[in-house]
Amino acid sequence: MSFDQQPLVAFNAHLLTPEASYRSAGVAAYIVNLLRHLPDVGDGLRYTVLLGQGRLPEEVCRLPELRSMIVTRHPMLRILWEQMVMPWVLRHLHADLLHAPAFVGPLYASCPQIVTVHDLSFLRYPQFFRRGNRFYLGALTGISCRRATAVIAVSDFTAREVTTLLRVPRERVHTIYHGVDPNFTPLSTTEVVRFRQEMQLPERFILYLGTLEPRKNLVSLVRAFSNLYEPDVHLVLAGGRGWLYEDLFAEIERLNLQDRVHCPGYIPAEKLTLWYNAAEVFAYISTYEGFGLPVLEALACGLPTLASSTTSLPEAAGDGALTAPPADADAITGGLHRLLNDADLRASLRARGLAHAARFSWAETARHTVELYRQVIASYRQD
Repeated sequence: MSFDQQPLVAFNAHLLTPEASYRSAGVAAYIVNLLRHLPDVGDGLRYTVLLGQGRLPEEVCRLPELRSMIVTRHPMLRILWEQMVMPWVLRHLHADLLHAPAFVGPLYASCPQIVTVHDLSFLRYPQFFRRGNRFYLGALTGISCRRATAVIAVSDFTAREVTTLLRVPRERVHTIYHGVDPNFTPLSTTEVVRFRQEMQLPERFILYLGTLEPRKNLVSLVRAFSNLYEPDVHLVLAGGRGWLYEDLFAEIERLNLQDRVHCPGYIPAEKLTLWYNAAEVFAYISTYEGFGLPVLEALACGLPTLASSTTSLPEAAGDGALTAPPADADAITGGLHRLLNDADLRASLRARGLAHAARFSWAETARHTVELYRQVIASYRQD
């Protein structure tokens, strides 16, 4: 531990990948946005970003990097690196703190650890995950969090889940919300029309944006959409194919919706704002979420939104979205119909959604995270 100079925080970013797939969304967005803002709020701290084959955006590269010679792109090699090599790296760096931003840290480390938990869906709904993912997260998340000095939960709902399911004392669990990038904003009609023409998008469509996987409840969304009496409205399920998505495509075919349900695949981060602005309604009716960042992004773009009324999504949506129980297909259909046809409701939700989203920023996420860094380091040094 480096008592004679500014404390050093090691940040494990090995989950980042150069692939244009679902692996570049979700937790990866949290890592990149946090690293982008840490230097602006972290006076008195030094950082080293631990990387595998992933790349940081240019504006994040001002942070020192330590790149592994081991190819950790493969999940099993990444796990072995985290558990076998990272403890040695931390000792070599004389790190004062490790931030493990994705559920799991090394079972042994020479410095205190902070672990971020994004959700515990793999414990609540193990049937939604492949066996390998379920075993890894189920076996190591609880141990990592109980051994960590502090746990970051991305919502109050997730904080309660960490306490209940992982038996981590509540005083060690800290809620720090995600932020929303200022690039998510309403665009001009000219930009939106040009984008629709460029992508050959339908004039009216409902948008879902996220990984295609069972937890997102997309089969129910497709069924609810099929009951809409809106023949000119399409459904776009945008996002990388994750896992266990075969039932989704089978349902689209069973309902004969191939001409009205579109799956354009993974959307690069720089195109997200255009997609949100081009849509008429955003639908995010997940069975389980730890926060629900796409809801916040949609609201920041002024897009009328239907979100689940359960888990963390009421926190992400605030009073800026319409909600429906994820298991109630009739309620989902009714919510979509209202958002498509009630102009007064759309205008009201747009105003409330923009105001709600404005309360969240990645700079604030970074500021609260750095406050926790300092608290943990100070406590450890006193011991």
